Amino acid sequence: MRKMIDLNSDMGESFGVYHYGADKDIVEFISSANIACGWHAGDAVVMDQSTKLCRTHQVAMGAHPGFPDLVGFGRRNMICSPAEIRAYLIYQIGALQAFAHSQGIELSHVKPHGNLYNMAGKDLKMALAIAEGVKAVNPNLILVGLAGSQLCQAGYEAGLKVAEEVFADRGYRANGSLVPRGEPGAMIETLEEAVSRIVHLVETGEMIANDGSILKIEAHTVCLHGDTPGAASYAKAIRQMLTAKGILIAPMAEVIRQ
Repeated sequence: MRKMIDLNSDMGESFGVYHYGADKDIVEFISSANIACGWHAGDAVVMDQSTKLCRTHQVAMGAHPGFPDLVGFGRRNMICSPAEIRAYLIYQIGALQAFAHSQGIELSHVKPHGNLYNMAGKDLKMALAIAEGVKAVNPNLILVGLAGSQLCQAGYEAGLKVAEEVFADRGYRANGSLVPRGEPGAMIETLEEAVSRIVHLVETGEMIANDGSILKIEAHTVCLHGDTPGAASYAKAIRQMLTAKGILIAPMAEVIRQ
């Protein structure tokens, strides 16, 4: 069977007069987009524009809900009850779903943003609240989480479809977690290294951690950050190399169905 992988990127993170990310450049090379829902970034106009952009380029669209933290871009820890987290997910997914329906398309997935994603990757109770929020809106939505994390486990336990994710431009610890931003080795600095890591992962199921150890990972989707310098070049090079290796780029719904 031919190998398949989804390429996703976070989009719609501009806000008012503030422009953020390379959405119009990177959308040509991805198969799925995660659209900010107005709490960590984005606003109603940007959500509408992002929906139209995904429709034009026939890119699968998903919600990218985060903590109510515009000032910190959703990258600060917040202590919230499971009931609050469930409600946060329903509120934000529902908002983006309305824009999707206005353009005659359906949401395909939900990928939590920033520290909501990171914290849920380690905290099963929080992860289950996220999964319950997703399921309450639409049980057919795919939940995206860090490969091997508690977030993925919660999705499986809730009966959701799950897309296990890896990152092209982030360093990994030996336990499979991401090296926190700001720490040495958190970001992969060169295009060549990012491309070679992802090609190796898709072909072998292996990711090399920062200490040199080998992680076994079954990935369905690769995140290409749209705010990384040269993001479009990263996405283009990774897509071209995977395609040259005979690997099919497809939306995550097709990949997890394989």
